[in-house]
Amino acid sequence: MAAPHLQQPSFLLATLKADCVNKPFAQRCRDLETLIEELPAKELHGIFPWLVESIFGSLDGIIVGWNLRCLQGRTNPNEYSVALDFLDPSGPMMKLVYKLQAEEYRYDFPVSYLPGPVKASIQEQVLPECSLYHNKVQFPSSGGLGLNLALNPFEYYMFYFAISLITQKNSPVTHHVSPSNSAYFILVDTYLKCFLPTEGSVLPPPSSNPGGAIPSPTPRSPAVPFSSYGMHHTSLLKRHIAHQPSVNADPASQEIWRSETLLQIFVEMWLHHYSLEMYQKMQSPHVKESFKPTEEHVLVVRLLVKHLHAFSNSLKPEPLSPSAHSHTASPLEEFKRVVIPRFVQEKLYIFLQHCFGHWPLDASFRAVLEMWLSYLQPWRYAPEKPPQSTEPLPRSVSDKWAAFIQENLLMYTKLFVGFLNRALRTDLVSPKNALMVFRVAKVFAQPNLAEMILKGEQLFLEPELVIPHRQHRLFMSPTLGGSFLSSRSPAVTDASFKVKSHVYSLEGQDFQYKQMFGTEVRNLVLKLAQLICQAQQTAKSISDHSAETMASQSFFSWFRFTPSEVNGSYTGNDLDEIGQDSIKKTDEYLEKALEYLCQIFKLSEAQLTQMMMKCGTAQDENGKKQLPDCIASENGLILTPLGRYQIINGLRRFELQYQGDTELQPIRSYENAALVRLLFRLSSALNERFADQMEVLCSRDDFVGRLCRYHLTNPQLIQKIRYSPVVRDRTSHNWGPRISLRFLASYRTLISLLMIYFLASWFYVGPVGCTFIILIGYFLYAVIMTFFFEGWKPHEH
Repeated sequence: MAAPHLQQPSFLLATLKADCVNKPFAQRCRDLETLIEELPAKELHGIFPWLVESIFGSLDGIIVGWNLRCLQGRTNPNEYSVALDFLDPSGPMMKLVYKLQAEEYRYDFPVSYLPGPVKASIQEQVLPECSLYHNKVQFPSSGGLGLNLALNPFEYYMFYFAISLITQKNSPVTHHVSPSNSAYFILVDTYLKCFLPTEGSVLPPPSSNPGGAIPSPTPRSPAVPFSSYGMHHTSLLKRHIAHQPSVNADPASQEIWRSETLLQIFVEMWLHHYSLEMYQKMQSPHVKESFKPTEEHVLVVRLLVKHLHAFSNSLKPEPLSPSAHSHTASPLEEFKRVVIPRFVQEKLYIFLQHCFGHWPLDASFRAVLEMWLSYLQPWRYAPEKPPQSTEPLPRSVSDKWAAFIQENLLMYTKLFVGFLNRALRTDLVSPKNALMVFRVAKVFAQPNLAEMILKGEQLFLEPELVIPHRQHRLFMSPTLGGSFLSSRSPAVTDASFKVKSHVYSLEGQDFQYKQMFGTEVRNLVLKLAQLICQAQQTAKSISDHSAETMASQSFFSWFRFTPSEVNGSYTGNDLDEIGQDSIKKTDEYLEKALEYLCQIFKLSEAQLTQMMMKCGTAQDENGKKQLPDCIASENGLILTPLGRYQIINGLRRFELQYQGDTELQPIRSYENAALVRLLFRLSSALNERFADQMEVLCSRDDFVGRLCRYHLTNPQLIQKIRYSPVVRDRTSHNWGPRISLRFLASYRTLISLLMIYFLASWFYVGPVGCTFIILIGYFLYAVIMTFFFEGWKPHEH
């Protein structure tokens, strides 16, 4: 989006637009690099907004740009490497940004494309708490439309880069794209490592003026009076850079303003889509979602979380003497100290709460789950190496992380309850769902973690002195005391006060806390353990069914030369297609998850044994089919909520059998409808013509009688139909021996006959010979099946 004062595109801009059509991608990048090196900032200023939009796409998503989210080295290595080199922190594009930054140019970014809470706040003339927006909001000039942010080149570039993850949702994709291998994902990782380094300091920006430094943003008078909620935030930029001459600017301060700006932009664009008030409204299931994050979006946020843990954990040990600290601590070290609680915690918590409550109940939730688990385990990204041990024992969580756990208590406890509620509504027979339960149980079962969470809950529940409401709200507020580099607040020694302040700042003073180790949550865990047992039984039943099916299959049964199974009620599960290996994995995941849950919540063996027995007695005598949970009433069985859940997720089902005339059952999906109707007419004509002869044959006591009885009658089904309360007029049905040709309408049978015909043709056997071979084969099969099922027992009249 061009700056407002650019009325006509320059000749340079027109040339570059023409090159986009006429020149290959690598050549265009080389030409741009040359222009950036040779032209002055005054001429480059006019093409900068267009160039940013041509790279990252337009804010409305119409212009795709370079489509970095779908650009991968595996499929397009040349463009991939050229794009990464051009957009590298030391590449041509960032050189252009710094060259324009030196001249203090400003570019307008429309407020209408900001995240919902920020946009609503600015439109209501309330200044957002984040210092990123301070002194930047501009009313439109006469005749203009909408509010804009006046951004410096670095902010403008990063705004477009970050928001392209949200706006470019309908990018054309011609092949499977792995988000973690895309150019966009690699650039996010590169920018984080450059501007939030875990070792050393941020590299200074290149300067075209050899004796000077790139000036930082200067404070600007507000264009419109705003009423800010909370205390006014004195930006770090104002405190450490704006009040100093740019030539003598401290290099440490130079790195800080870029680091703070980058982090604020990423957090605002990727996480700040739900405010506290909006989050409370979203608890109602009737409220329509205003923003739906994608799996790729969550993966990028996880990358941010992991890097912030590594960045924060790279903080140098704090000196014992407070006076020594005040003289030695650099701005970057101070930034590491508060980066997570001050900038990320609240927005990430609300973002996760929304995902836990509104994400579909499918395997894609794994991305959200892993992002949450990454945040819960900062010790995984600590620089120290775990001690080498010959025994593969789980590593105990050090007591030094107790403060982090207490100050993030809701991340552990409330979100764990949210996961329990999700797990109780998912099909745990699915290997992917079983894996998610296993992952959460394994993380929370780490030695000493549950004890520290319990200690945090005890601190929160301790009787407290009267703490004013405002003090609760402001303790963890990013606006307290201005910039995080202002004079540090006195150390709070009361751990209970810290935990309470964390909870009240995120959920409000009236929040009713639900204890993770309390009775209510423990009952949820017991329900989950019961579902795990049921899922294990179901997986075992599916495994046994699949094994029996494979064992009972024969060559002729594949060709459908036997009457079709009309009463089979087994509908299967995704494990049927996945195979025995996945069934084994599911059982392993569930078994380990149950073991970890017992460790976390101290479940006794007696409770587990009781649950296992309850699951075992719920099965029928064959151990394969379980009825859904229901209660008896005057009108019959009524499904309970658990029973409805079991039916919806395929865990249990009622055994439904077709109890009518087998020839009149509904046409199946594997049958040809026209052939079914035609063969029914032919069968009816044959049965009417030869009814007496078939009756005589079936009444014989020799082998011919047994052969006819087995293939022309079905005694078990006839008995069910005769005593069924559904059939009213039994005299109208012909229960005698009948010929059924319906099995020939099966597509599998038709394919089988065609295969036999072509094989016979290969050996120069004509149609008559082929038919003779089929009849001989069927006769031999009929004799074998008659002997196997009927034996030589005499016929009972």
